[in-house]
Amino acid sequence: MRIVLVEDNESLAAGITYRLEDLGHAVDRLDDGDHADAYLRGDGADMVILDINLPGTDGLRILSRMRERGDERPVLLLTARGDTDDLVRGLDAGADDYLIKPFKMAELEARVRALSRRRPRALRETLSFGPLVLDLGARQVEIDGQVQNIPRREVSLLERLMASTGRTVAKSDLLDHTYGTGADFEEAAIEAHLSRLRKRLRPHGIAIQVQRGLGYRLTLEGSA
Repeated sequence: MRIVLVEDNESLAAGITYRLEDLGHAVDRLDDGDHADAYLRGDGADMVILDINLPGTDGLRILSRMRERGDERPVLLLTARGDTDDLVRGLDAGADDYLIKPFKMAELEARVRALSRRRPRALRETLSFGPLVLDLGARQVEIDGQVQNIPRREVSLLERLMASTGRTVAKSDLLDHTYGTGADFEEAAIEAHLSRLRKRLRPHGIAIQVQRGLGYRLTLEGSA
């Protein structure tokens, strides 16, 4: 799953990012309200973790604008202890849940898991491609009904490829989905993950086809 994190406390943002990435999620990390407000109008993330008190546009205004334009993604608000009036306004504005600082990372994990099950209906809980099935909530891959032991980065790549329903996905898109927008990783890292994933899928009649200069797509053996 891809998550946008909007938090201006650098150490807290780093801690949240590391924990979410350890769980196999990609994180787009922002620390400014104005930037976040603009970014959330065109990103493709699945969930937003949003601090209320931000430089520039505050979190409540960002949330209100999201809901006004029909953005139904789950939003988890972060707020300082004692800011109960802001918290109530945030819930009234459409926030799905909240955490009061300081909080334990295990509690954050639990809230994210719960919100992932309450995503808009338009977002499927499973993705399928031939004999391949990906449970988005559990981050579990099955082929012909058998659970596969696949590392989290490869699962993220597979998620993006499966979501494209056979269309070509640019390498830069795969990089953003797997590591988060703006992450400091080279495209060679994606190629290494794709190579290993390709070897896992090949015995099951599933190929990752290279479209020179365009990107990658999933195909079934014998298909065009």
